[in-house]
Amino acid sequence: MKSLTLQQVQDFLRSLTSDYDVQAPIALPDGTRVLGRLDEGPLAIPGGRVDSKPTSPFFPQLDRIFAYRRGSIAMQQPVEKPLLVVGLTAEDADALTFIDEFFAAEYRDDVYFNKRDRSAVIVVSGRCGKDGGFLKIAGGDCDLEFVCDGERYVLVPYTEAGKRLAHRAPEGDEVSSIADLQAESDALPDDDRQVLERASRLLQEDRVPEEFWAEIADRCIACTACNLLCPTCTCFEVFDWTRGEQIERYRLWDSCQLAGFMREASGHNPMGEEHVRTRRRIHHKLAADRTRWGRISCSLCGRCDDVCPSGIGIKAVTREIVRRFGIEKENGPET
Repeated sequence: MKSLTLQQVQDFLRSLTSDYDVQAPIALPDGTRVLGRLDEGPLAIPGGRVDSKPTSPFFPQLDRIFAYRRGSIAMQQPVEKPLLVVGLTAEDADALTFIDEFFAAEYRDDVYFNKRDRSAVIVVSGRCGKDGGFLKIAGGDCDLEFVCDGERYVLVPYTEAGKRLAHRAPEGDEVSSIADLQAESDALPDDDRQVLERASRLLQEDRVPEEFWAEIADRCIACTACNLLCPTCTCFEVFDWTRGEQIERYRLWDSCQLAGFMREASGHNPMGEEHVRTRRRIHHKLAADRTRWGRISCSLCGRCDDVCPSGIGIKAVTREIVRRFGIEKENGPET
């Protein structure tokens, strides 16, 4: 396996722009790190998860579906250059596998796969997180992984696309194993995952009363930041825009925290009460999705907890659920 310096990694990514639409972590003037193209700001590979929705290259906030003009419809076509998305964390890559499955189920969403097909994903992990923290090693769910040992980045390919990319990388030091880094990754605490699993069971067993959701809803200001950053939120609305003789149809991210979410043309709204929408935000990721897809659709990326001004991100709410309602038969009340 090749081992590259940070400068070599950055030069390597720039060399790929002739063949790929490369999107990687860039630093904005205020220090925020978001996914962007390499001409939009300086590269900022180290630093952990980006402060933006990591799945947005494939599911952007605003996306034109088709244009209609004088009896002719022009559907959105596959992108000319395949996307190369760099800088996802292991949690982000896990979330991407979920929305891949979501957009492929029953009806294959061409608008999504116009971007996702032929794309490649590179996860960044190891000793390069925020303030030097250790980022979990994905070990899959991506094409190629840059595993940082604190100074250099080891290129670990998982797919044929990843092998082709690694082959194009410049010559660097050879590394035979990342066993020590993998052991460090395996030793990372999993307290949040255990709490999430226990809260999921409590929701599936219907042990959380409606009064709890009313309490949480009272703290929500409907800023929708949780949905805007969540890598597995997939709700959108559709609207038409007239430009002269042309009509364009777009889809736009929607939020289950907004009062108009699911409002019908008749005016009836099955989710008109705030506590019902708040319950949905948590319940469908931890319980409903687990029933339908066989997995919890929260990857524990932590973005909703970091951004929520009211302290009701998923980690915070699940801890409260377990503390208040998690009475295990064999162990007595939760502490």
